[in-house]
Amino acid sequence: MKPRAFMLMGTGSDVGKSLVTAGLCRAFANRGLKVMPFKPQNMSNNAAVTSDGGEIGRAQALQARAARQPATVHMNPVLLKPETTTGAQVIVQGKRAATMTARDFFKNRQQFMPAIIESFQKIGKQADLIIVEGAGSPAEVNLRDGDLANMGFANAVNIPALLVGDIHRGGVIASIVGTLAVIDASDKARLKGFIINKFHGDIKLFENGKAYLEEITKLPCLGIIPHFSNAKNLPAEDAVALEDTLANHSGNYKIVVLRLPRIANFDDLDPLRLEPGLSVAFLELGEPIPGDTNLVIIPGSKSTMADLASLRAAGWDIDLKAHVRRNGRVLGLCGGYQMLGQKIHDPEGVEGSTGSVEGLGLLNIETTLLPDKTLTRVKATHLASGEQIEGYEIHLGSSQGADCARPFARIGDHDDGATSADGLVSGTYIHGCFASDSFRSNYLKTLGAKSSGLAFETLIENTLDELAAHMEQHLNLDQVLELAGEI
Repeated sequence: MKPRAFMLMGTGSDVGKSLVTAGLCRAFANRGLKVMPFKPQNMSNNAAVTSDGGEIGRAQALQARAARQPATVHMNPVLLKPETTTGAQVIVQGKRAATMTARDFFKNRQQFMPAIIESFQKIGKQADLIIVEGAGSPAEVNLRDGDLANMGFANAVNIPALLVGDIHRGGVIASIVGTLAVIDASDKARLKGFIINKFHGDIKLFENGKAYLEEITKLPCLGIIPHFSNAKNLPAEDAVALEDTLANHSGNYKIVVLRLPRIANFDDLDPLRLEPGLSVAFLELGEPIPGDTNLVIIPGSKSTMADLASLRAAGWDIDLKAHVRRNGRVLGLCGGYQMLGQKIHDPEGVEGSTGSVEGLGLLNIETTLLPDKTLTRVKATHLASGEQIEGYEIHLGSSQGADCARPFARIGDHDDGATSADGLVSGTYIHGCFASDSFRSNYLKTLGAKSSGLAFETLIENTLDELAAHMEQHLNLDQVLELAGEI
């Protein structure tokens, strides 16, 4: 068969496009198709390192896994990683290309369309079916000129689109009808059907609503997808999802994660959150670290120095020192590791102005930020236990100091991370380390916590299979495939 493609667009952000895309990737892969996910432009600080040594959005990495394909930079050719409230790092085909304000990016974004189309064409040469995920909504008509993420891309490569609406948030009829009302006629003609997502309750109660929508829009309803409760097992796309992430409070061993303003790669904590023997909670700015906390984790950050300043403004620096005086443990991951040291130097202004700032002083290390980004998948040995770790590095800068003589792990011929002389504070550049079951189990035991024997990767695979079955049951996949256009 000739390669085919369609694009999932949403009536708004966070309507579940990423999850539906992942489910469709696995469902069509189960039917024997070679499926590739694609998102022309994404905005997220949750990134993954690809098989070809670049970075893409975490959602596209999960979708690649669902499709049983290695993740490549061409699945998400433009990734925006917010560094401030008005600016972001621009990643093009896996590599850092620029740092731009939102205004400059929108003014000049058409310069990135050739790279997007090139990546789409490369994906197309390898696929039977490409499932494209839009960003935000095509109803944002104020952003239509120069659009890369929705109708602008669909028009550029001439593929049909399906519209996803979220009934859980209410107003789904108005959001679908309203989307078709505000977009222009040529864009409207590109929409070939709609999907109702996140339904709770008796689907039969929406029969009249479905009939109304089909009559008004003249488009078929391709299915009504009930809420998929096991989505909590899968990595979230971005920090917006943290609002809905249910922290695990069931265990006796208490872990607190500091929710930094520019938190990155927070899916590092998913395996811990899913351990029934642990109580894991994300702490908001302004909330004190509870005195009965056993372990504090400082997660990754897209802007280490700015988040360190926010951490201090929240009083967490004082709380952390009191926590360590009580013999509490602290673990820093990537940017969190850098914050634990004595100083952070930015001689080239990688994160803004040049200069140095004082760190938290809990590790005897200093970090120098450099423009060249480390992007690599790693296999390491946790030195305290001898257990194997698989993960990835994605960071700017390097750290050195006396506490590096007690490294966290060994990667090939070099050491990673550092540990304080009293063993209470440690840090590592390895993201995703807790997904390694044997390491996680041993690490928890050394902390005095119970491990449940959770097989994390098996859980992810099983959940993707459950999601695919959910799609098969509630969507007309034959009709979806028929609506896909040849490329």
